[in-house]
Amino acid sequence: MHMNDRKEHIAKLIQEYDKVDITDLTHHFQVSTMTVRRDLNALEKEGKIIRTHGGAVAAPQLREETAYQLKENVHLAEKKAIALEAVSKVADHSTIMLDSGTTTLALARWLKGREGLRVVTNDVLIAAELINSPVEVIVTGGELQHEVGAMFGSHTQNILQSVYVDQCFLGAHSIDSEGKVRTPSIEKANIKQLMIEAANETWLLADHSKFDHKTFAHVCHLEELEGIITDEQMKARHLHGNVVVAKVEGGL
Repeated sequence: MHMNDRKEHIAKLIQEYDKVDITDLTHHFQVSTMTVRRDLNALEKEGKIIRTHGGAVAAPQLREETAYQLKENVHLAEKKAIALEAVSKVADHSTIMLDSGTTTLALARWLKGREGLRVVTNDVLIAAELINSPVEVIVTGGELQHEVGAMFGSHTQNILQSVYVDQCFLGAHSIDSEGKVRTPSIEKANIKQLMIEAANETWLLADHSKFDHKTFAHVCHLEELEGIITDEQMKARHLHGNVVVAKVEGGL
């Protein structure tokens, strides 16, 4: 089978089954592992798939983002524990950045009674949570991502490029097996990168479910951050560097 025909067949298999393994493809096409890897690399460059450890998945699947209403009640105990650990790192009279997301929203709820605090955020739900608190809130503005509540676009980027904050608390859509923080779109990756650049230090807030997944766009490597705050179910092999493990209420 010609390479182009094989690539087209592989792309159809991935679209049908959402993901494929290199081993299965070598048996299916009776070719070497190196040949399959070349085909997958070519398909990834064409934007048709995303390479994963040992295989590939369909690119559209990795660009999708779950709506806020579907995320808000998932891993609640873990998010609460992570938020409680994060709030202990916020100094009085400081300026912090809160990325969009349900875990950073949980952190915002614990900040509502803090005096002399300034919060910069690109999340309308976080801003609404703090509306009746003494916290000074600066909303970046920008284009609203419906069903998620995040703001992005050139206006958001301009604001982020003009501010400096003491701390940034970053959300994550996924962290892959190589320790790269990832997000479903290049636009959102750009926003997160600007947040990191605007902060003296950045903490990633991510429960165990975010690890070992690969979404579309690369943000940064874990080693570039001040640290990670996660929960007790995080696999031991990820616990290196400055990792804070939050104890979940009622957990072991």
